[in-house]
Amino acid sequence: MSTTFVSHRLDVLGTAPRQAGGLVRLGRSVELDHTLRHLIDVRASQLNGCAFCLDMHWKDARAAGETEERLYSLSTWREATVYDERERAALALCEEVTRLPDAGVSDAVWDAAAAVFEPGELAQVLFAIAVINTWNRIQVASGAEPGHYVPGAFDEA
Repeated sequence: MSTTFVSHRLDVLGTAPRQAGGLVRLGRSVELDHTLRHLIDVRASQLNGCAFCLDMHWKDARAAGETEERLYSLSTWREATVYDERERAALALCEEVTRLPDAGVSDAVWDAAAAVFEPGELAQVLFAIAVINTWNRIQVASGAEPGHYVPGAFDEA
């Protein structure tokens, strides 16, 4: 398996390296617990149907020590007992921001997140959600293919 990123429509990283690099730098600037960040990245990628990002973030989460049980249960996190209060609040917020209903993020979801995250942490959660949603949209639109990613490939990119 190589670190080559294969796309059948457009090599976004190769044709727009400055913008892709800016998004990579924005993602790296997010100061959030790695475990929580992996959960957000995987869950948003599931919701957006981004096979490339799901492949990438699943592999990175496993390489960082995340358990298969927690990753397998992520699509049913409300029923699963393996997530703590902060993770649940972040996942609920991730789902509402990713799907962004006409009414926006509900007060109930916002209040639950604000109850467990300090304002600075909550801002970091929002930026983590925004970054993965942007990547999901770029990778889905450009036809990025899963299966070629090696964990940590973007660590020095």
